[in-house]
Amino acid sequence: MNTTRWKLVLGSAADATDSVPLPPDYGRMDEVLTALYDGDKAERKAGLGGSAPRVSRWLGDIRAYFPTEVVAVMQQDAMTRLGLNQLLLEPEIMRTVQADVHLVGTLMSLSRVMPQKAKSTAREVITKVVRELEQKLANPLRQAVQGALSRAVRNPRPRYHEIDWGATIKANLKHYQAAHKTVIPERLVGFGRRGQALKEIVLCVDQSGSMASSVVYAGVFGAVLASLKAVKTHMVVFDTAVVNLSENLRDPVDLLFGVQLGGGTDINLALGYCQQLITRPTDTILVLITDLYEGGNEREMIKRAASLKAAGVNIVVLLALSDDGAPSFDRRVAEQLAALSIPSFACTPARFPELMTAAIQGQKLAA
Repeated sequence: MNTTRWKLVLGSAADATDSVPLPPDYGRMDEVLTALYDGDKAERKAGLGGSAPRVSRWLGDIRAYFPTEVVAVMQQDAMTRLGLNQLLLEPEIMRTVQADVHLVGTLMSLSRVMPQKAKSTAREVITKVVRELEQKLANPLRQAVQGALSRAVRNPRPRYHEIDWGATIKANLKHYQAAHKTVIPERLVGFGRRGQALKEIVLCVDQSGSMASSVVYAGVFGAVLASLKAVKTHMVVFDTAVVNLSENLRDPVDLLFGVQLGGGTDINLALGYCQQLITRPTDTILVLITDLYEGGNEREMIKRAASLKAAGVNIVVLLALSDDGAPSFDRRVAEQLAALSIPSFACTPARFPELMTAAIQGQKLAA
């Protein structure tokens, strides 16, 4: 790294004699970094203060000088270091921020104190992010689940529109007619009956503040699963209370607006509610998304999880459903669940379709 970049890393205060002059663009980059990371130093006190125009200009500058992935990190730092959470309550500020999952989480956490004039803008931001995520994640999940169901459940007497042509041809290759250059199938292989819920999936999501990114991704995936007729999907969110958002799965934007991030955590209460929803335990997959820091009755929570498992429910705990890296979680509780053959692990959004395929097919998820 050359001396100019070292000066950017260390700050201009590290070059008291100004022996390393900065080019114009680098000088502005130094000001941007100073405003965020050195605003608390008396000798270089800068910051953004409470001025909305300065914040807007700063947000524009970081997009001009830094790549997208760096911009997202700097915005996240600004939320906590400079108090941008409050400034984001102004619609003109929200429109200048680069929309991503973290920003959606911030807006969700502010929804209860957000003035009415800002809510429409917040909805625009959330809609933009959700639609981008749907475009990226929907088809892989839809294809994975439909493929897993077709392999897990076969219809021996399918109607024409229920025939799995790939499986049918494979099963009848020995009946290939060379003279006609075709396969004459003696046995048809079909998908499950349309309109029949072959599996039930319960997404039980911790909505405490630390789980914001996971809540966003779970909302998007829940909406995709709810669009599949062969799957009956429930979406339950919880803190110290439980809310069933299954009716909002048709629109993940409405669903996310129904989430109230923050508060404590009562996993036992949430599992008890989900237990009441389950009517076919052996055909049910319960995805519990939480960091396992139980604020309720831990012993009862473990007993309830054991009861669900004994009834035949396929339970998996996702410590995080995000790209945020290794999550913090209660290892002791995870070990107790592992003893019940209930695996706990983090999962990136890109791997979630693979996870659902394995769960539907009854594979060992711990692997």
